[in-house]
Amino acid sequence: MTASIALLGTGLMGLPMARRLLGAGFDLTVWNRDPAKAAPLADEGARIALDPTEAVGRATHIITMLTDGAAVDHVLFHTGVAGALRAGATVIDMSSIRPSQARDHAARLSERGVRHLDAPVSGGTKGAQAGTLAIMAGGDEQVFAEALDLFKPMGRAVRVGPSGAGQLAKLANQAIVGITIGAVAEATLLVSQGGGDLEAFRSALSGGFADSTILQLHGARMQSDSFEPGGRVLVQIKDLDNVLIEARALGIRLPMVEAVRDRFARLADDLGGGNLDHSALFLELLDLNGLSRGPRG
Repeated sequence: MTASIALLGTGLMGLPMARRLLGAGFDLTVWNRDPAKAAPLADEGARIALDPTEAVGRATHIITMLTDGAAVDHVLFHTGVAGALRAGATVIDMSSIRPSQARDHAARLSERGVRHLDAPVSGGTKGAQAGTLAIMAGGDEQVFAEALDLFKPMGRAVRVGPSGAGQLAKLANQAIVGITIGAVAEATLLVSQGGGDLEAFRSALSGGFADSTILQLHGARMQSDSFEPGGRVLVQIKDLDNVLIEARALGIRLPMVEAVRDRFARLADDLGGGNLDHSALFLELLDLNGLSRGPRG
């Protein structure tokens, strides 16, 4: 069966993901709550749907890339989408939501004869543009295998377990991301205040145990005071909140996640940085130390 894809959500991540699918030759219909965000794709070969039910009616695969679990639930089950899906269609939720929400969505769709994968991503807007996203999938092995060709233009997909396992892996990913941003911010400030050359510092660490994409990319953003959103602070807080909800359900404490979550919340609530890139946690650290922002050496 030839795949016909509907992509619901063409924001910061969904738009470049749609472009990757179009570039690979897939038949694509897109919808976004704000039609202006989907409109540029019309000139690139996508059909633009005016509502989500129109988008999914002929689709074999439906990709959702929405803000959070509540948004996914609303679009799937409160706009008529679930009722408009073809029997045998596959919903691939690439949003970042709670594992329990993913399992609930899978069960409710299964009752309608619709298959489901939770497949959140990591790699930010640069990874979405380059087609190098890390895709963590949960769900049935056969359903995942049949969707592999769809994943390939967007990145590298790995099935990590049954329904909900993809979201659990993404929560673990976001815990690492949030904590590492905090560590890179503190290291950057330490070297800067001590008179070191930040670019040379990152070069010196390249290839060593402390090297990472976060050090190289976000460290450069911290140096240049450039925090245009790729991964927004508010989304990082949402993900860390979900990590802590899952941890409580498992009966465990994650003190480093708790601490960095509170710092991101302070950046958003007290410093007005909710819509900045999550590397802007550096600004919260500067404020904590009574230092002014601006490019650093």
